Amino acid sequence: MSSLDNSTKLYIEIVKQLRNIIQEEGYQTGDKLPSEREMSERLNVGRSSVREAFRALELLGLIETRRGEGTFIKDFRGHNLVQLLSTFILQDKQAKTDIKETKYLVEWDCIWLAMRKATPKELEAFRNWVTSEVFQENEYFYRIVLIADNHLFKRLWTILTDYYNSLDFGSAIVDQKTYLSLIDAMIEKDEQAAKIQYCLIRNLSSI
Repeated sequence: MSSLDNSTKLYIEIVKQLRNIIQEEGYQTGDKLPSEREMSERLNVGRSSVREAFRALELLGLIETRRGEGTFIKDFRGHNLVQLLSTFILQDKQAKTDIKETKYLVEWDCIWLAMRKATPKELEAFRNWVTSEVFQENEYFYRIVLIADNHLFKRLWTILTDYYNSLDFGSAIVDQKTYLSLIDAMIEKDEQAAKIQYCLIRNLSSI
């Protein structure tokens, strides 16, 4: 089973615990956090999961890793990133809406990039994969993200998808024809047609 099929990532729970530790123990800008090994022992989880949680916090601008020194609380004043993370972690109604909207916007941006950057050979290979494999929705969009070839979008999409899956939005039933029609529009570089097919897949009126 693909790792993309997991409904909840362990590191999301670790992010919650790290956030609580930072708040409850009064960490300030510039303070050094415990090492991955120490956090692993303290939380009784694997180091790889702690590392992934650190990466998620770093992407949000809350911490920074300095080679040979460790991991430190970042100066995030003025960016409201603590509030942003808190909203996500609290998983209130607005947070759920924000996660869904942001995920869909990132996916559309990746489609847009793929139309401009991918070679016909790459898109034809993608199309052949759709016709020959049984796949999950996330696997389909993960391939689009890879074709878009933007590292930041890849990290954003991965984290947003983990949150999205943990909130159990469910997934619509989409037939193969619609998935293929989106790829065909990408091959033709027809942005309007691609947008229509994407909205059909995501059950959106517009984007």
